Amino acid sequence: MIRFDHVWKRYPNGREALCDLSLDVERGEMAFLTGHSGAGKSTLLKLIALIERPTRGTLVVNGQNTATVTRSKIPAFRRQIGVVFQDHKLLMDRPVYDNVGLPLVIAGVPEKEIDKRVRASLDQVGLLGRERNRPIELSTGEQQRVGIARAIIGKPALLIADEPTGNLDPDLAVEIMNIFKRFNEVGVTVLIASHDIHLIERYGVRRVIIEGGRAVGAADEAPPPLPSIVTA
Repeated sequence: MIRFDHVWKRYPNGREALCDLSLDVERGEMAFLTGHSGAGKSTLLKLIALIERPTRGTLVVNGQNTATVTRSKIPAFRRQIGVVFQDHKLLMDRPVYDNVGLPLVIAGVPEKEIDKRVRASLDQVGLLGRERNRPIELSTGEQQRVGIARAIIGKPALLIADEPTGNLDPDLAVEIMNIFKRFNEVGVTVLIASHDIHLIERYGVRRVIIEGGRAVGAADEAPPPLPSIVTA
């Protein structure tokens, strides 16, 4: 599903965020990226979503070499990936319904289909009935659920998340991580960057340690891949 083959990422200021990184994530797998702040976890996820490009090396996502994805094809490429951010990146002046449905609006999906899928996505994260609320009226945990609903509305084969529980108390963090686990159980490939080792250990899946821009080790074995089937 994801293959980093000797990938380097150097930013314009000269900082090497990734250094000769090689990593494979299998289709249907759930895995965690761990490591100290600045180790390269966020950069790795940005490369997968084509928010950034590798400086050197090869990155393949869902069978496609990202080097072949031109600027005009990036929106179509991103539709196969759901991205969840730590800070939600919600539109605070728009209701939950508009926030969740935005990717489908951009993609030109008919309004009737958008309505059906917004409600299905909100139902999957436990927020059905909150469509007309604005994000500012929701708790931090509920806002993160809105971000997840938006990420999965396009029925992506791959879901990536950057410190999705970083601002949450332990109980809410478990609730959010359980949502990711449920999507993985129906075949979605899930890759999560997190520094919360105690939370990660609850799930018994592969942990990839990023240090100095390299994958230096892993703990735990990945579960057998599941078929990539998503229902909404």
